[in-house]
Amino acid sequence: MEFSTIIDAIHQLPEQSKLKLIRSVQEVTFPKGYSLLKAGTVETRIYFIKKGIVRAYASTPDNEITFWFGKEGQAIISMRSYVEELPGYEDIELLEACELYELKTEQLQHLFEEDIHIANWGRKFAEQELIKTEERLIQRQFRTASERYKELLLNHPDLIQRIQLGHIASYLGITQVSLSRIRAELK
Repeated sequence: MEFSTIIDAIHQLPEQSKLKLIRSVQEVTFPKGYSLLKAGTVETRIYFIKKGIVRAYASTPDNEITFWFGKEGQAIISMRSYVEELPGYEDIELLEACELYELKTEQLQHLFEEDIHIANWGRKFAEQELIKTEERLIQRQFRTASERYKELLLNHPDLIQRIQLGHIASYLGITQVSLSRIRAELK
């Protein structure tokens, strides 16, 4: 997915502003299994997925709890690092080899100061990320694992083909055995 398309999906920009933003990113690639962000560190970059799949998770003494998957067109960001410049909560692992657009937070802040259109784009970006977080929280609190799986199938059927069942079960907050039962019931 082209960065121009990702920009437009967040908020339309005048051409000059859009070009400034495009010139500020660098394309990077990382292999499957790479740890892009690590919990407990301050992240100074935002990434946008050109190609590939990632997962955000938190580690507990007993296991890893996946709480988000990202795919083409989506942002990879530690909001805590971005907003407060404090260590983030999440680890981000690449589930496929990924092509990413990398944007340094410092560079983005500079663009916000010099271009009101980019500042408004940044506000819309932060608002969309907040809504995604709110939706994940509500989904986790008020829907059963079976309902969440059906919603995943409906809204992101491609993820089911690209992500290990163990990660999907973790995302749903259930065991792989329970996920197998849910899948069998849906057939």
